[in-house]
Amino acid sequence: MKSKKKGTAAVLHIQNFHLIDLTMNLICCVTMLLGIYVRQAENAQCFSEFSLSTGICSDLLGEAEVDDCCMNPNYGYTESDGDCKSCRRAAWSEWSPWSKCTVSCKEGVRQRQRKCYGIGVCLDPEDLGTVQTESCAERDCCPEEGGWSEWGSWQPCSVTCENGIKKRQRTCSNPPPQCGASCKGPAEETADCDIEIVCPIHGGWSNWGSWGPCQGTCANEGREPPTHVRSRTCTNPPPSTVPRGRDCEGSDKDSRSCTGLPFCQIDGNWGSWSEPTPCSVTCGIGRQTQRRTCDSPEPKYGGRYCHGSAQKSSVCNTRTPCPINGVWTEWEPWGPCKPPSMRKITCQTRLGTRRRVRSCEGRAFNGNPCDGEIVDHGDCYDIKGCIMKGVLSEWSRWSYCKPNCGPNSTQIREKVCVPDISGYSVRNMKIFSGNPLFLCEDVEDEREIRECKNLPEC
Repeated sequence: MKSKKKGTAAVLHIQNFHLIDLTMNLICCVTMLLGIYVRQAENAQCFSEFSLSTGICSDLLGEAEVDDCCMNPNYGYTESDGDCKSCRRAAWSEWSPWSKCTVSCKEGVRQRQRKCYGIGVCLDPEDLGTVQTESCAERDCCPEEGGWSEWGSWQPCSVTCENGIKKRQRTCSNPPPQCGASCKGPAEETADCDIEIVCPIHGGWSNWGSWGPCQGTCANEGREPPTHVRSRTCTNPPPSTVPRGRDCEGSDKDSRSCTGLPFCQIDGNWGSWSEPTPCSVTCGIGRQTQRRTCDSPEPKYGGRYCHGSAQKSSVCNTRTPCPINGVWTEWEPWGPCKPPSMRKITCQTRLGTRRRVRSCEGRAFNGNPCDGEIVDHGDCYDIKGCIMKGVLSEWSRWSYCKPNCGPNSTQIREKVCVPDISGYSVRNMKIFSGNPLFLCEDVEDEREIRECKNLPEC
């Protein structure tokens, strides 16, 4: 489906980049205010690990105030609602892997998600949202079952005397299956067959019976251990009389010495708890441990081991905030394009230079500064105020499906009027600086819309 929007004979497009710059600066200021570390006075369950990929807290330290727990930005905590929260500044998780296609054949959709974890609000300047949906096709065709041929002839009986089985087969070829399908039902059929000749039956041993009991429950040092016996019978099957089958070979009795008998047992008992170990961390919340030994007395000769745990731990609080490393803000907008010499570059194909800056924020308690440069320099072409011809752009990439569920989801792509930069050696509009005036004569913006199929229900 296409829609076109006709312009006037001469339409003057003025892109107000200055308004965009002011809007982005306002968003950065609001984000800095929302990202301020919020101290709370409520008790919570404090964990030493928080996973940005799953949003799950692990390694429970114990109960502590939220502000004490969050002295370490790598920690997480849960409150009365049971949800795990991160102590770090708000940040997006990685996008999850794409889900499976909603249908196994022909066209459907697949989705991926991300979440915002931490204190504050995650910025979304590109409006990516938390869910992305795109079209997919696992295979171009759907399986169609085949049909069976007629049964073949019966094969010979499987034995030379008495009863056996015979087989016959058929093929999945009438018609053949399509697109990886098969035929329903078995490809082979079996039936009983009787040769009408009696077979001799040879005797077979039954399974050994259980070992009989040993004399005594404790072993006496220096003496031979007692024995126990088991038996079996020639009944699995018994030998036939006519025709005569062979008897079982070997003995029907078996004996052995009793092994593994314990000495008479002594049950163990715990000793005293040790002094607590030093706190496991030097900042924030950690744990300290106490241990005890099963040696008052220790168990001997199979005696019961001490009941309970040999170790216990408790929460310790260093009252010292942990270092928080600095985090780069987004790059500020590029500054004006300036000439490298006295030669004019505005509306020319000569390169100029420009710069942009960013800030390292959030560093506290002797954390590491941000890694990298605070200033970035780049080449540019100055087209501020230049009158340029307008041309139609290439098709944009198909957008993500919106909405992400339900029957009426669509995606779009567009061609729009843009400045003609064919006189320059580059095709990337990002290297151009300033707001040009470009005239769109008989240029029609174009848009295509297509349906997204087989989305999940809302």
